[in-house]
Order: sequence, then C-alpha cells, then structure tokens
Amino acid sequence: MSSFKCNFCDTCNGKGCIGQMPGMGGPLESRNFIHNCEDWKKIKSGPYENNQPEIRLAPMTGAQENVGYESERQFYIDMVNECVKSNVSVTLGDGTPDTKLLWGIEAVKLAQEKNPQLKASVFVKPYPDEKIFERFQWALQAGNLIGIDIDSYSIITMRNLVHLEKKTPHQLAKIKKYLAKKGIPFAIKGVFSKEDMELVKEVKPDVIAVSNHGGRVEVREGSTAEFLMENFAELKKYCAELWVDGGIRTKDDFRKAASYGVNSVMLGRPFARALCEKKDFSLIVKSLKN
Repeated sequence: MSSFKCNFCDTCNGKGCIGQMPGMGGPLESRNFIHNCEDWKKIKSGPYENNQPEIRLAPMTGAQENVGYESERQFYIDMVNECVKSNVSVTLGDGTPDTKLLWGIEAVKLAQEKNPQLKASVFVKPYPDEKIFERFQWALQAGNLIGIDIDSYSIITMRNLVHLEKKTPHQLAKIKKYLAKKGIPFAIKGVFSKEDMELVKEVKPDVIAVSNHGGRVEVREGSTAEFLMENFAELKKYCAELWVDGGIRTKDDFRKAASYGVNSVMLGRPFARALCEKKDFSLIVKSLKN
C-alpha cells in the first residue's frame, strides 16, 4: 500500500492530502476540494424529493502520477471491471499522452466482450478542433455520450502543454451538431461560473455537468454543492440531463444532490481509493443509496 498516494483517511474530505499534487489533493491547500466536501452538509435540500440519480464514475486519468497505481493501462481495466460488477456507469477522460484515452477505450472494449451493451461517456479536453474530432473518432468505439471538459482549460500546465483552447459558444455548437448527426448526445462538463452559465444558455448541450474537477481547478473559490443549489433551476432549462460531482461521500450528501433534480452523481476519489484497497464498489453504492 505504500506506493499509493491516497492516505486512506477515515473521512475523505481534502484535509489529509493538502499540498499533495501530483497526488490526491488540490491546489491552494485543497481549498475547493475541502469546500466541495463540507458544503453538502451546509446547503438545504432542494425540491425533488423522490429523485433517484444514477451513480457514475467521474472521468479520471493520471493514475500513476496522482493515485500511485503501478500501471496506467491496468488502472483503466481494473476500474471499468469494478464499475461493471457494481452497476456503476462508466465515464472516461483523456489526457497526455494520448494513450490515456486509448487505454480507457480499450478497457471498455475488453469489458464489452462479456457485456456487449456496455457503453461509456467520454470527456475530451478543449483542444484545437482537429484534435477534438480525432478523439471523437476514437471515442465512438466505446461511447454513447461525448463531451468537452471545459474546466480543464484552467489547468495552466496542461493548457500550455497540449494547447488547450477556451471554446466559444459557436465552436461548441458546431461540436454538438457534429455529434447529433451521429446520434450521440453532447455534454459540457466543468460548469462552475457565471461565464459558464452564459455558455450553456447559448449551446444548450444535452448534458450539463456541474464540476470543478474535484476541486483541482481554481476557476473561483467555492463548491459544486453551492453552485448547484443556486443555479439548478436555471441550468435545467438548457439541458436534457444535469450531472454533478465533487465531495459527495455520504447518504445525506447523495440525497441532497438528488434533491436538486440531477440525473447522475459522479464520484472519483472514493472509487480510486476502493480500487487501491481492493474493496468492492458496491459497498460505496449501498452506502449512498440505502
């Protein structure tokens, strides 16, 4: 266990991994990671009393750098297999080098040999359009929903390394139209600011995912819980589905997220930790739903 970068704290709240980047922490002493976890306890419940969202793996890459997993490729294979066993919806992310996304797609295709109906949601970073459409061709092999991870633009090292772009509504609408012709829903992930609200109003994606990259992107100080509470009614006007991630750990957290009418609740670190500890993902699902 010593090779893993998770500290396996009794409570995963961002306080045990402050300053650990690469690792499981977040920037500015895990400020928004901590807000994400704390604010589900502070906000009031919303109006959707009987809503039952699905539980979904949040897109994660950098298994060796951030989790300490021995093999990046094996991480995706193991993660997808555990999701399948526990009826957790699969979401893939991409990164640099390109093999991260390709290994994720490979893991889904391997799992499809036993589960032909399996499909994943795939999020691609806001590269120049040519590179985005190249990745979409890869993603179509395994994905039934494809989106752009807009908040990754704020990761300066990544932005400079692979030339990420701040996408305009026109560019995103073009991407949505391209996918619609192929019968694939389009998602925008990383909605966390007033500027993002204006963006989704214009584009009207099929899915809006409220996220601050697990507190690892510093667009502004705050939590996904408070952003969802303040904006859910407006957001739901501009999408078919609303997703959220960030700091959801307990049954009460899950119920509060559900009460704002979300369709999917995404979890990242809890599943990464369970994978490292070789624990069944169904334990996490039961702790949230039962």
